[in-house]
Amino acid sequence: MTRALITGGRSAVAGALIALLLPLAVMANDNAKAARLYEDALARYQKNDLPGAVIQLRNALQADKNNLAVQMLLAKVLLTQGDARGAEVAYLEALRLGVNRAEVIPGLARTLVAQAKHAQLFEHERFDVAGLPPAVKFEMLLLRASASADLGDYKAAFVAVDEARSLQPGNVEVWLTEVPLRIRVRQFREAQTAVDQALKLAPNAANAWYQKGSVAHVMGDRPGAQAAYTRALALDPAHVEALIARAGLFIDAGRGAEAAKDVAELRRIAPTETRGAYLAALLAEREGDGVAARAALRTITALLDPVPFDFMRYRPQLLMLAGLAQYGLGEREKAKPYLEAFHRGTPGSPVSKLLAQLHLSEGQLDQAIEVLDTYLRQQPNDGQALALKASALMAQGRHGKAAGLMQESLRQKESPTLRSVLGLSLIGSGQSGVALGELERAFRADPRQTQAGTALVGLYLRSQQTAKARAVADALVKQRPANPGFHNLLGMVKAQAGDSAGALAAYNQAIKLDDRFVAAKLNLARLEVAAKSYDAAAARLAALQKSDETNIDILLELALLADRRNQPAEAQRWLEKAVDHAAARELRPGLALTEFHLRRANPTAALAAARALSAKAPDELAVQLALARAQLAAGDAANARSTLSNATRTATYDAAVQVEVALLQMAAGNPAGAAYNLQKAFADKPDFLPAQVLMTEVEIRQGEHAKAEARARQIVQKQPQRAIGHTLLGDAAAARGQLPAAIDAYRKAHQTEPSTDTLLRLFNALYAHGGDRAPALQLAEQWVKARPQDRAVRRLLSDSYARLGRYPLAKQSYEALLKLTPDDPDALNNLANVLLRMKDPAAQKVAEQALARNASAPHALDTAGWAAHQAGQPERALQLLRDARLRDPGNAEIRFHLATVLVATGRRAEARDELETALKDKRQLESVAAAEDLLRSLK
Repeated sequence: MTRALITGGRSAVAGALIALLLPLAVMANDNAKAARLYEDALARYQKNDLPGAVIQLRNALQADKNNLAVQMLLAKVLLTQGDARGAEVAYLEALRLGVNRAEVIPGLARTLVAQAKHAQLFEHERFDVAGLPPAVKFEMLLLRASASADLGDYKAAFVAVDEARSLQPGNVEVWLTEVPLRIRVRQFREAQTAVDQALKLAPNAANAWYQKGSVAHVMGDRPGAQAAYTRALALDPAHVEALIARAGLFIDAGRGAEAAKDVAELRRIAPTETRGAYLAALLAEREGDGVAARAALRTITALLDPVPFDFMRYRPQLLMLAGLAQYGLGEREKAKPYLEAFHRGTPGSPVSKLLAQLHLSEGQLDQAIEVLDTYLRQQPNDGQALALKASALMAQGRHGKAAGLMQESLRQKESPTLRSVLGLSLIGSGQSGVALGELERAFRADPRQTQAGTALVGLYLRSQQTAKARAVADALVKQRPANPGFHNLLGMVKAQAGDSAGALAAYNQAIKLDDRFVAAKLNLARLEVAAKSYDAAAARLAALQKSDETNIDILLELALLADRRNQPAEAQRWLEKAVDHAAARELRPGLALTEFHLRRANPTAALAAARALSAKAPDELAVQLALARAQLAAGDAANARSTLSNATRTATYDAAVQVEVALLQMAAGNPAGAAYNLQKAFADKPDFLPAQVLMTEVEIRQGEHAKAEARARQIVQKQPQRAIGHTLLGDAAAARGQLPAAIDAYRKAHQTEPSTDTLLRLFNALYAHGGDRAPALQLAEQWVKARPQDRAVRRLLSDSYARLGRYPLAKQSYEALLKLTPDDPDALNNLANVLLRMKDPAAQKVAEQALARNASAPHALDTAGWAAHQAGQPERALQLLRDARLRDPGNAEIRFHLATVLVATGRRAEARDELETALKDKRQLESVAAAEDLLRSLK
């Protein structure tokens, strides 16, 4: 079964959450209603009652808007009806809800092609064929071949066809895709060869006969074309393309009655087909019915009359006054054309700096730099303009160039202002240590350099130098007591120091000075969240968001609050809204959304968020690391290694950063890359312990056991009171297959520094040694007896009992774990599986509790569905297992469970398909014998 017995679950704890029972019952009723409506819609779809199917599917969504099977079937039906836009929306919603990418993208690709959005198949990451199952990859390659041809890239089209043919050389669809490509490049002989091959493989395929007619048509063989189209329509009377082609032939031949018959049938079966309307218009025109022709060809257009520029463009003084006035009134868009026109005529005026600031505020960085360069050619020593240019360069991520500009300026003239900007640019380039010195020098020279002071506080807080941060923040407040921002900064310092009362007073003072100061109100909300005063924080944030709906900081705090309140759907909604409203260089929402999906075990969504972020800022280290983590979570180690290679170039010689990159390199299976990162870390700090530890692990991974052992012994010598050296010696011995030596080393580590980590390593070594599990179990049992709050060890013990089939002990242990972590969905799920093995009727209740806390997890859906089946609730089981299968189509156990329920509900053909797929790779299927028996019973 798809149990996650090793990865966790949740149990029926005594006195479990009575308040949840009624909502769960209501949800179960809604889900059951949605499942019944889905099955009815499926039956209607199979009978070609598309309107009826759509009605039932929309009714199902009213009952359960998150039902994946409903969304997928709705998309399929809408696409069949010709509603490509509606189908696209449904497919995207299914993808957002968690349907596996491989299940969605072929249909989604078809909706885009139907809407002439071909380019998206190559521009959007979700259509990348890498990592797709072979059958889906084959399908997508053919779609991309056709789309490439539509875009005029025939070379790419034929490459895609050849790649598809290498996957399935005997598949007729390859040849049918090739035919229209050959026709387009006028390779008629090759097209005829391809269609002959298609008919050889599938002599009764309507589409193959249609393609044969197409080849004949373009070669001028109209009788042959008509005969082939007629044969296609005999095989499939609803073949739209054949109807269109034959009607066209009839019209060209003056056979209006026969053409009208085909057009009428075409418009009946495909009422939204625009070519049908065009053919109807041709027929109407030939019959002299102009009204009908115009109705068939009616289109809607919209025109925007351009607004001419004001006559003041030739009057510079008026331009300047108008621009300044509009700017002063806050009408920046109205001001911009006046200021731009004035700057073009008078590039040396200080007004140019105002225009540059306007461009900067709107994120138009290239324009700002262009204006400043023009101005600085006439005023080369204007420090304010130089600082503005450096700010624009930093906003572009060109921190090194900004620093160079400031250093050159400082060589000519000392200026605290320019030194402050230099410090800020050095922060952006990752040289925080050097930046700290520059900012301290600037602030000492001129305490009015408040930007330097503010940055200093941030650097001090980051390095836990709270006392220094407090001194600078106090100086800023003393210097400008009416500045609310400085009181807010002081509050942040006090909050980090643990002085909640002082932070509260500082934030309130900031708000007293400026009641519209959002940052201080947000910090008050953060204090409330930290104190678990969630209702107060929610009320405060709601009021803030009402007055400023697109403020990124407010949206991020709302997301954090929802996350803390275990409202993942709400948290995701706020994060997505923040992403939608984020400026070009604002990366926080995208990073937060990526991290959210990673925490929720949704790698597909995490990867989509990270790729969107990477498109905005591909050279930002934080973005590169987020993308690498998402790629790893999605199982795409190859691209993760490529991303980390870029991150290695981006990262500085900061030891901590290099260790972070090296850890990801290891996760990506690239120990050589990790070693390179660690060498850069050693260049910064030769004895940096985290780097030494990780390098030992790298050497173990690379098989350099002697080097690893020597490094581990050095760590023991330098850190005799730490367990880590002995732990690494144990790892090196285990890698050599010397399990007794590993156990001795792990035992020394555990004796030196008893901890959960040392216990887990010693447990695993004992568990694997000699087949006698008793010593390992006794070790863990004694540990949890002395430390009943250790959740990790208790989870390990619970999982071990379950693996060994000691289900009563596992049940007891999981329930004890759940008293510590009552909201742990994996512990609940594992307990439900144990109860299923014990045939305990409480299994379903526990499985539903697990599902309520992790509604998008395929293993939780599978467990709940199987429990519903065991409890005699086939509708609920079918709904859940369909959902699980869509989220994880490669999971054979889920397919077996779904097939079992399909058989029980009389859906034998569908069950056969699921079983045949499940049995393709028996290594991944626990219930092989049961699946084979079930399949034999269906034949």
